[in-house]
Amino acid sequence: MTPPTEKSRGPRERADAARNRERVLRAAERLFTERDPVTVTMEDVARAAGVGRATLYRRYPDPAAIAVALLDEHEHALQERLISGPPPLGPGAPAADRLAAFYAAMVDLLEHHLPLALGAETGSARFAIGAYGFWRTHVHALLVDAGVPFEDATVDALLAPLAPELYRYQRFERNQSPAQVTGALRRLAERMLTG
Repeated sequence: MTPPTEKSRGPRERADAARNRERVLRAAERLFTERDPVTVTMEDVARAAGVGRATLYRRYPDPAAIAVALLDEHEHALQERLISGPPPLGPGAPAADRLAAFYAAMVDLLEHHLPLALGAETGSARFAIGAYGFWRTHVHALLVDAGVPFEDATVDALLAPLAPELYRYQRFERNQSPAQVTGALRRLAERMLTG
């Protein structure tokens, strides 16, 4: 029997790394759901995942980076639907209808993944993640399509109601239902994009 080479050890190590990554993500998701995401520390995640802190820091610099990785899979699915899904979320519907459908999809995403969004997209961190750039490009294109003036300034105002901390406030301090939030955003979309 020949000893393993560097090449033969590589895939096994990658499999270990993949298993560790999955353990970290599942543990972090559980922690973000069970308590306030801003209180979750890297030590908490490492302990819950059963990995060393060095293993954790090798891939993620902070808890927000872990939340971004978890949220990314859900946001990516929504992005695919925006690009190639059926109307009104996907192409082929009037701009106002598409914006209303986007709002409804984002409310659904926030409703189901609010702890992750709070861990990843609060404050100025929201603007630094790739998903915000995608949402901004999408809404900007809808504004241009509808002929809305000052679209560069308007786009961020139309995305502001989707801030995770605002959604948490609406849901749990103002006791608004997802349907109420979606209805208000639908009216906003109709008024802004149909003149």
